[in-house]
Amino acid sequence: MTGATLFAGLLAGFALAGQQPAPPVVSAPPDPAVWWAPEIPKPPPEQDPFQGRRLRPGETLVPIDNGVDPLLYRLWGLQPLQSQLIKRGELVLEVWARPSLGVRQAVVRVTVRRDGRAFVQARAGLGCCTPEITRRVDIDAELAPEQVAPLKALAGDALWSQPRAVIVDYGGGAVEPVCVDGVSWDVTLLVPGQARHLRRACDDAEVGSIAPALAAALAAASGRDARFDAVFARGGDFSRQQRAYDALIASGGRLKAGQSNRPQPPAVPVPADDEVQTTAITPSN
Repeated sequence: MTGATLFAGLLAGFALAGQQPAPPVVSAPPDPAVWWAPEIPKPPPEQDPFQGRRLRPGETLVPIDNGVDPLLYRLWGLQPLQSQLIKRGELVLEVWARPSLGVRQAVVRVTVRRDGRAFVQARAGLGCCTPEITRRVDIDAELAPEQVAPLKALAGDALWSQPRAVIVDYGGGAVEPVCVDGVSWDVTLLVPGQARHLRRACDDAEVGSIAPALAAALAAASGRDARFDAVFARGGDFSRQQRAYDALIASGGRLKAGQSNRPQPPAVPVPADDEVQTTAITPSN
């Protein structure tokens, strides 16, 4: 390198050292009004079958008393059952499964609308240790038309006349059940004007008393996600429990109201609507 070249390089270095860095580009802050007013897309009917209905004059929400808080529904990604506005010719069947050993829970909700369309929303996840539901599996799907009629027939089933909480009396006295290793079930049926909630422990005969409702809900959700199916090894098959319940009745046993039994929530008036008729639930004892 020649002296001239070295001198030129030193001059260039001094020139660069004297340059100031370019000022950072400061973007304008967002408009607060615009930030709070985004366009919120309407969820599809698979995620919200009733599409955000609002109460009209003369309409009343049906009281729900199934032990599930509205905020818990939100954690599972579901519209609270307490806010569902149901009309004539419609129903909602909901099943909660809670294992006695473990925190892997599941909920299935089947909705039948009066336009003939039906939807299933199913969730499975770990309900423990964190505010949110972890490893959550979501299923939101429309049911085939041929699945609607059996669901509507379920509303008139005699199982809804059973006490909310029961003891299995095999004869010679009965003891309050303790679910040591099994699944406890909460089933709710919502039709216009009224709701019915039944809770069953893990005794086969006890669970068998609500087998038609459990089978209908689980069959609607099964086969749509392998992770959900892994929670229920037998899918919607409750034939074993149904046989146990049938054997109980045939042998002279019965289900009687348990100490934790309480009245069902009251019915509310249904506005006159001649378009579609519905099947009322048989009042419980």
